[in-house]
This record gives sequence, structure tokens and C-alpha cells, in this order.
Amino acid sequence: MIKKITALVLLFVSTVTLAQEKVLLRLNYEKGASYTMDMKMNQVMGAGLMTNKMNIVMKQSITEVTGDSYNATVKFDRMIMDMSQGGMTVSYDSSKQDSELDDAGKMMKTRMEPMLKTVITMKGNNLGEVLETKAEPNIPGASDYTNDSSVVYPENKVAVGDTWTMSKSKNGLDMNFEYKVKSIEANNVVLEIGGKVAGIGEGDIKGSMNIDRKSGVPVTSNIDMTMKVQGQDLITNMTVTYTKN
Repeated sequence: MIKKITALVLLFVSTVTLAQEKVLLRLNYEKGASYTMDMKMNQVMGAGLMTNKMNIVMKQSITEVTGDSYNATVKFDRMIMDMSQGGMTVSYDSSKQDSELDDAGKMMKTRMEPMLKTVITMKGNNLGEVLETKAEPNIPGASDYTNDSSVVYPENKVAVGDTWTMSKSKNGLDMNFEYKVKSIEANNVVLEIGGKVAGIGEGDIKGSMNIDRKSGVPVTSNIDMTMKVQGQDLITNMTVTYTKN
């Protein structure tokens, strides 16, 4: 009987200890490391009034790590777009030859080709804040894909159930995120994402993020934004995978 009670007590203690485990979330990049970022975005406005599907693949190389900061270069690897609005459709795939594109696709290629040749240099810190970005050549909009973070980590360690917030503004939208630690596992930290959108549209944010515990890199994220824009429902889903090469 005493052995059974002792075993139950040990089980209880170990369970409580695991539940109270805390982790310090930091980007622990290594100089010379390279990553592939694959971002997919789907948007639908109204009852199919406007649809937009986009897939952007980028390559990131860590060129320097000094103290709490890092430098990196980012290049576009591939872009795929399928847009439909007002009866007009545009399909573009940067990997296709001109002979495989229609007239609208060729026009889009003319606009996007300079961006595909752009090299973006950036500096950030281990909290995930992007401090500086520079595009060469300076193509409008190129740095938009790298100059803000999907998450900025809190200063202190976090345990399961802990929350923190982050706000950012982009293209007339004020986005207020709340992150909650759902679980801490041997190799991963899983977050729940919630929040609100205001500005030219108003609505809700919901999603999840899976962070590699050792490197601090968000390896997968899935975010849904549902909002009203000019009286129309706009639904946006964005998934991002981050893979070390």
C-alpha cells in the first residue's frame, strides 16, 4: 500500500513539474545556416467576388550572428499567383516559360521579374524583431515580405498557459495578436494565436504556431483572418513553413 501511495505521489510531482516547465523563446540562428520559407495565402471576398491565391518561396541565409543580433540575406525563389476579380483572371508562375503563359500572365511576369532578381539584406534580433531591411535593387514592395515578424518573443520565460501580445500595422490594417503557450514538448513549443484587426477592415485573428525549441525558429504557422471590408466579408488564410536546408 505504501509503495502504491509513493508511486502516485511521484507521478503527481512529475506531472506538476512538467506542467510548470518554462522555456526561454529566442532565435538561436547559426552563421552559415540557410532556410527555405514557403508561404501560401488564400483570400476570398464576398461570394467569390474576388479571389486571390499566392505561393511565394524564399531562401534565407544567415550571414552573421553577433550577440543578440543577426544579419541575413533573402532571395525570392518562386512566385505563383492566381487572381480573379470582376470576371478577369490572372495566372502567373515564375517557373514557366513565356510560351506557357497567357497575355495576362506575361504582363504579370514583366512586373514580377525585377522582384525575383532582388537581394534583400536584413538585420534582426533574437526576439524576432526585424530592425533593418534593404532591397537591392530597390524594388517597391520587395521588402514587405521580410520587414515584419510573425511573432516577437517575450523577454521572460513562459510556461503552458502564459500569454503575451504583439501589434503591427500594414497596408491600412492594425493587427493585434495574442499568443498563448498551448504545450511545451521535447522538441517543440506550440502556440495558440488570437487577436483583432482594425483599420480599413475589422475582424478576428485565429491560428497556431509550432516553434522548434532548440533554434527558436517558427517552423510552421497557420493564421486565419476574418474581417469586414467595405461591407464585404474578407477571409484570409496564410500558412508558412520554414525549413532548414
